[in-house]
Amino acid sequence: MDSQSVRASQENVTCKSYVDMDLFLHCSLVPSVLIILALSFLERRRNKTIIDDRIQLLDRRFGFVIPLDLIGTFNNRWTFGFAFGAIANKVMSLFSDEYLPAGTPPWARALGLLAGALEVGLSYYPIFACLTSDNKIIGSITGFLYSLTWFIVMLVDIVLCPHGDMIGLYEKVIFNWPSLLCFIFLLGRFVHMFIKSIGILMGSDISRDETLFLPEHQANHVKRLFRKPVEEQKSWFERKIYTWDPCFKFPSRMIGTTVLSLFCLYMFVTLEVSVFQLISQLLYTLEENMEQLIPEVAWSAYNQTVVNVKEFNGAIKGVWFFTTFSSCFITVTYIFHILVCYRKHMKRLWVGEKGFLPIKYHKPSPSQSVAAIARYSGWQVAYILWGYLILHIVQTLFGMCFVYAFVFPIKHGQGIALLRGLGFSVLSIAIVIGLMVLQVQLAGHFFLQKKISPEDKKKPLALNNRKAFHNFNYFFFFYNVILGLSACLIRLLSSLVLGSWLVARIDRTILQRGYESSDMGYNTWIGMIYVDHYHTNPVLMSFCNVLLERRAEKGLRESIAYYTFTSSTEPHSSNKARTRWFLCYTLLNNPRLIIQRKPKQLDDLDSINAVSHTRLINASVLEAEVRNNKERPIVCSDVELTDTT
Repeated sequence: MDSQSVRASQENVTCKSYVDMDLFLHCSLVPSVLIILALSFLERRRNKTIIDDRIQLLDRRFGFVIPLDLIGTFNNRWTFGFAFGAIANKVMSLFSDEYLPAGTPPWARALGLLAGALEVGLSYYPIFACLTSDNKIIGSITGFLYSLTWFIVMLVDIVLCPHGDMIGLYEKVIFNWPSLLCFIFLLGRFVHMFIKSIGILMGSDISRDETLFLPEHQANHVKRLFRKPVEEQKSWFERKIYTWDPCFKFPSRMIGTTVLSLFCLYMFVTLEVSVFQLISQLLYTLEENMEQLIPEVAWSAYNQTVVNVKEFNGAIKGVWFFTTFSSCFITVTYIFHILVCYRKHMKRLWVGEKGFLPIKYHKPSPSQSVAAIARYSGWQVAYILWGYLILHIVQTLFGMCFVYAFVFPIKHGQGIALLRGLGFSVLSIAIVIGLMVLQVQLAGHFFLQKKISPEDKKKPLALNNRKAFHNFNYFFFFYNVILGLSACLIRLLSSLVLGSWLVARIDRTILQRGYESSDMGYNTWIGMIYVDHYHTNPVLMSFCNVLLERRAEKGLRESIAYYTFTSSTEPHSSNKARTRWFLCYTLLNNPRLIIQRKPKQLDDLDSINAVSHTRLINASVLEAEVRNNKERPIVCSDVELTDTT
C-alpha cells in the first residue's frame, strides 16, 4: 500500500469519543484541592501561630505540602522520574494553544498560558504530594485511587476512540502509551508503599528513615577523601564513556528531567513524522498534477522540471529518513551526556575548581541562581526539542547538498567530471594548507631564537633575524588578505554547524567569550549547579551533620535523667582546661600563629611593641626547635597561653 492510500485510509477513519479529556482535567481540580487540603491537615507545622492559640483543635495542622524536593532528594528518584513521565503528554500539549483560555486577547497570551500551566500542575499535584507525604498509609491510598482514576479515564478514552486528527490511525495509542506505562508503575509503587507501611505498623518490618540529613553516598564520599586513592584498572567503556561512582547520586530533578525529555522527544519525533508525511503527500500530489500536463505541453524545459521534481521528492524522503535516525541518536546522546557533565561540574565545584566557568560567573547572583533551579527542568525539555528540530533541519540541508553535489552527478553519468572538479578543489585546499604550514615552519626555524636549555620542548617566544622577518611579513601580507576571505567563510560555516549541533546542550554556551550573559540557557545551568553545590556539598553536609550530632549529644547529656545516670562514672573536665589544651596543641604545631594572636589590652605603645617583639622571638625559637628536634618533648609552659580576650 502506497503513502497515498495510507493517508486516505487515515482520513476516512473517524470515531467519536465519549470522554472529554479537557473537561476531565477541569473537573479533576476539585478532588485535587480536596486531597491537598487533607494532606495539609495531616502535616504539622513546626511553630505555633496565633490561629493555633485561638483554635485549639488545629494543633499546628495545615502545614505546607511539598510535591517534590528538587534539590536534596536522592531517594525514590526513579519513582519521581516516572511521575514526570506520566505527565509527558500534558507537557507536550502545553507547547500548543490547547490550554489557552478561549477569548484571550493577543497581549495576554503569556498570562493565559501561565493559567493553563498552573491548571495542569494543580491537577497532577496530588500524585507528587502523595509520594512525599509523611503519612504513608493515607498518602499511598489517596495516591493509588487518584492515579487509578486518571489511568482508567485515559484508557477508556483510548479504547473508545484510539484515532486522532493529526496522525490518524491509533494516534492516542502512539502518544499516550508512555503515560499509561508510567501510571502502571506508580500504581505498583503506591501498593508497595501501603504494604510496607502496614508491615511497619504491625511490627513485621523495620522503619527506615529516608529523610536523613546526610545521605549515605555523601558520607561515603567524605570517607573516601580521607583514604589514599587507589588506581584501578578501567575498561574501555569506563575510560571513554562513563565511569560509575557509588559515592555520587543524581538528584531526583535530573532523573525526572531525563525521563521527561526522552518521552517528550519520542512524542515530538512522532508528530514530526506525521507532519512530514503530510508534506510528502502534497509534493506527491504536485508531481502527479505536473505529470498529467506533460501530453499537453511539449516543452523540453517543462519535462526537465518534472524530472527534477521527481528527483527532489525521492531525495528529500531518503535524506529525511536517515537524518531522523541520526538526529534522534545525537539528541538522546545529549540527554545522557548532560548527566555526565552535571557530575563533572559538581565534582569540580566541590574541590573549589571554577576554571571551567567564565570569570563573571565565579560569584553568581543568589536570586538568579534560585530562579534558575526553578526554570531548569522546563527549559531543558524545551531546549532538547528545539535542538532536535534545528539539528534535523540542518542535517537535512547538508544531506540534500551532498545528494545534489555527488549522488545525482554520478547517477547522470557525470562521475568523471565530478572527480576532476573534486580533485582540483582538493588540490587547491591542500596547497592553501601547505602554505599555512610553511609559514609556521619558517617562523619556527628561522625567526625564533634557539632554546635556552636543551631540555626545553619549545623555543622561546623571542624574535630572531628581524630584518628577514619584516620582509617575510610584508610579502605574505598580500597573500594572507586573500586567504583571510576563505578563513572567514570557514569560520562562519563552523559556527553554523557547531551552533546548530549544540543548541540542545544547555550545559555549555554557543556564544563567544564575553557574551555568555546573553545565553539564558547557560545562565540557568550555572545557577542550577551553584544551588546544588551550596546545598548538597558532601563536605559541608558532613560538617553540619557533625554539628547536629554534637548538639544532640550535648542536649542528651544535659538532661536530668542522663546526667543522674552518668555523673558517677563519666570523668568531668573543665571547658576552660580543654580549650587551653587545644590552644597549646595548636600553637605547638603552628608556632607562627603566636604572632597573629590578639594582643592584650595595653595602654602603653612601647609595652605593645615589646610584647609583639617577644612573641616574634618565641615563635621563631619554638619553630626552630620543632623543626630541628621533633623528638624532644616541648614543655607547654614555653607557649603563651594567657587568655587575651
